[in-house]
Amino acid sequence: MSRHLEAGERVVGTESLPGGITAEMRRLTIATRDGATRDLVLRSFVNPFYAEHAEDWLHRETGALTLLTGTGVSAPGLVAVDPTAAQCEYPSLLMTHLAGRTVLDDEGVETRVPLLARQLVAIHALRPAERPREYVTLTTADTVVVPKGADAAAWAAAIDVIRKPAPPYEGRFLHRDFQPGNVLFDVAPPSPADARITGVVDWAATSWGPADLDVAHCATNLALLHGPAWGLRFTEAYEEAGGVLAAAAGERLYWLVRDGLACSEEVRSVSRPWREAGRTELTTRVVEERLDAYVTALMDALG
Repeated sequence: MSRHLEAGERVVGTESLPGGITAEMRRLTIATRDGATRDLVLRSFVNPFYAEHAEDWLHRETGALTLLTGTGVSAPGLVAVDPTAAQCEYPSLLMTHLAGRTVLDDEGVETRVPLLARQLVAIHALRPAERPREYVTLTTADTVVVPKGADAAAWAAAIDVIRKPAPPYEGRFLHRDFQPGNVLFDVAPPSPADARITGVVDWAATSWGPADLDVAHCATNLALLHGPAWGLRFTEAYEEAGGVLAAAAGERLYWLVRDGLACSEEVRSVSRPWREAGRTELTTRVVEERLDAYVTALMDALG
């Protein structure tokens, strides 16, 4: 890594960053020649299960960070990448460090939701010269995991929704994992009302597809973090911010339900980083219950 530092610089400290599911994140403190310090972030795919996808993900993130340079979307700057672990122990990406932190607490969520919506509208407004690959969804009607004690009728109806072909859509540049855990806010605003976003991270899944899919993903995460009403509120906030969603209620429902059902397969892996970040009450069971309530609410509202 030293070859990517300025002359006379050296690493003087490392710190593990919380929240990563697929990769290990470390902040590196770099001592500069003038006696100051600066920070970089090293993203490494240490888990063999995810490492087999690392080359593709790192190429996509490299392309996204390059594209985002000079746009109105604040993202880390690319320093170096080693997608095949030719120089590093693991497939890795080195990038600049952004100020701010993730905020997962309930307090101030009413202020953050409109900010998240405006940020996502800005991402969807990007028009890259070269499109990223088409979006991928892995969940099928047969892989959905219905939570214990869930509303069986609501879940059966929701599963029937994703048996249908995907609705037509106008393609947009998607982050594809836009959710509170990948958005940084200023550390100490004077009050929650003064909060602002300082950057968006984790661009490894960038794709081309319907804006509804990114909106649905953030809505699901908000519903599980803060309660089902906040998932429903996010779609409204996105439109209030100028975003355009599918015109037909049935088409909106398809994307919202598809992401909610996809989360049913990942409740444990999704909820663990939240507990590590301090939301200890969000046990797997609590998150399952919120997911059930959210899917039921979607079917009541749009089904």
